[in-house]
Amino acid sequence: MLEKANTIVRALPEQLPVIRHGLRDHGGPPPLTLDVVLTEEWLTGFLREEMTRRSFGKAVIGISGGVDSAVTAALAVRALGPENVVGVRLPYRTSSPESLEHAQLVIDTLGIESRTIDISPAVDGYLANEPDADSARRGNVMARVRMIALFDLSARHRALPLGTGNKTERLFGYFTWHADDSPPVNPIGDLFKTQVWQLARHLGLPDVVVTKPPTADLIVGQTDEGDLGISYPRADEILNGLLHGFSHEALRTRGFTPDELALVSRRLNGTHWKRRPPSVALLSQSGIGESYLRPVDY
Repeated sequence: MLEKANTIVRALPEQLPVIRHGLRDHGGPPPLTLDVVLTEEWLTGFLREEMTRRSFGKAVIGISGGVDSAVTAALAVRALGPENVVGVRLPYRTSSPESLEHAQLVIDTLGIESRTIDISPAVDGYLANEPDADSARRGNVMARVRMIALFDLSARHRALPLGTGNKTERLFGYFTWHADDSPPVNPIGDLFKTQVWQLARHLGLPDVVVTKPPTADLIVGQTDEGDLGISYPRADEILNGLLHGFSHEALRTRGFTPDELALVSRRLNGTHWKRRPPSVALLSQSGIGESYLRPVDY
């Protein structure tokens, strides 16, 4: 996830707005408060449908000890039953012992099968050839090795990997490309971080997991909000306003500072490429997923 901090600073010129100013300057954006009962029902139904469509009966999830993976696992348990969910702890040698404890607490609370795989030998084996790798590169290697393990366990358990990235992280590009975003199904990807917290409380997840400062746990002392330079509640309100067409001027009248608005816009605009599939050079009229649209793909 450390690619988070490096890549999200690439920005378009600040005079380019996220959405055209003046589109909706009156009233207010939709509230971020969830109907948690309806959300749980919708997301568990979504998981059942997606699993059936892909002919999977089980799910495998990397359990980090944080609230996002805990909510994803809890939804999977409600959708599929605890016997059909595999939770995987994937520590590196510098990982926080607290994260491991919290991950186990989630696993025990949900009553799911678990695996613990130390990724240190695999990560260190590669980085031995790259001794000058900085903390960002090292963190990205860890994240990608975790996905290698998760997809291999998918094959072993015949279990579909589920993603755990929330909407705030995705909009900020605060994830390791081709790692955190790799699982084919993500039930919480359209929930802002503050909404994930709401759902976590509704689902009865351990309070210590819900209330602790979010962290990728790739560097000792690292926190998400420290990396981002803004709190999740402030970021979510700004993102929600921008995505619904509110101008910077309109959001300033709602108490957000020019610096906050510039930071959020810069990160949002500068990471669009991370939310796109690979760019394919088209040489024909039958480019897969580009101009060639059919009910089935070849």
